[in-house]
Amino acid sequence: MRGVALIGCGAIGGVIAKAIDDGLIPAALLYVVDADRGRAERLAASLRNQKPAVASGVDEIARDPRVEVVVEAASQEAVLQYAEALLAAGKELVVLSVGALVRPEARPLLAKYGGRVHVPSGALGGLDALRALALAGVESVELVSRKHPSKLADEPYVRERGLKLEGLREPLVVFEGTAEEAVRAFPRTLNVAAALALASGAPVRVKVVADPSTHRNVHEFVARSKAGTLYVRVENVPHPGNPKTSYLAALSAVELLRELCSARCSSAPNRNG
Repeated sequence: MRGVALIGCGAIGGVIAKAIDDGLIPAALLYVVDADRGRAERLAASLRNQKPAVASGVDEIARDPRVEVVVEAASQEAVLQYAEALLAAGKELVVLSVGALVRPEARPLLAKYGGRVHVPSGALGGLDALRALALAGVESVELVSRKHPSKLADEPYVRERGLKLEGLREPLVVFEGTAEEAVRAFPRTLNVAAALALASGAPVRVKVVADPSTHRNVHEFVARSKAGTLYVRVENVPHPGNPKTSYLAALSAVELLRELCSARCSSAPNRNG
């Protein structure tokens, strides 16, 4: 049984911890850690079967040889701050804040440790097909993400530009740009853009729409390749513990971790695109 540590004890971290506790993931949850230590303590105490320690810091996790897989469910900054030390210590790393991996700072990390960096499909579908198309060369990818205005109103990008979304009656495009720009503008809610960039190896154009008619997080992308055109639309139910997060994103992390832990070896298949 593989030893797992969890960085980030919010809504998605809680789903992952419960999946391990319920036996859905064949693993031992050895550590939890969060910037809010109280939140980590509450999550650890809520588990019935697993008894993880609340780590004093990520260095403690890196030093423990029992930990084979570390799941990041915290932030892009956490990835950039801790990934190098964890990977250098021989850990496998499951990254949920995928936006960090398309930032320039992460390129040396992927070049050196890419085989041990794993990316779940998140709030999207069709990434396996997209990776297959990439073998023939993907020419372009276009992503449109639609969210209810209430789920975008508190985003720093929206506030800094003084965009008024309250009382919106018609869809409004609030952002257009590249995947790299999108993950900086919406660091917690547009990891899907980074996942597309990693899977396709192609430029990704992103449009974010505040749409008062939808109460789901809707992602549509079209990828064009010499081998064909892929069109995918996913309508995600918001996570009940965090409406800004898609429930599917949490479930995809559980499924990837289940695969990694079921493989029982460090050569488990990776999804680094």
